Amino acid sequence: MAGKPRTIDEYLAALCDDKRAALEKLRKTIEAAAPKAEECISYQLPAFRLGGKMLVAFGATANHCAFYPMSSSTVETHKDDLNDYDTSKGTIRFQADHPLPAALVRKLVKARIAENADR
Repeated sequence: MAGKPRTIDEYLAALCDDKRAALEKLRKTIEAAAPKAEECISYQLPAFRLGGKMLVAFGATANHCAFYPMSSSTVETHKDDLNDYDTSKGTIRFQADHPLPAALVRKLVKARIAENADR
């Protein structure tokens, strides 16, 4: 794809099949957990915004896929649930063939919704 993606569909179209499938599943899980959130592109990544505040994002690199809760405290709070994944301050990395379970994604999205509501 030439240029920067303007939509999540454009972003996903540029990926290989396995990463596209994993991230499309992640996208649908996020949509189900936060039905009022709106899709956007933030920092050239597919993202969701709720009530004008960034909620979560996701993306793919050459070596992995990633889920970005956009909050180091969310990752820290749920570190026991994330033992099977490579994490850093605000990133959860996973392989396309070992995606994040939908129940975990819902839990993280709900935590972010609550965190944004408290701000």
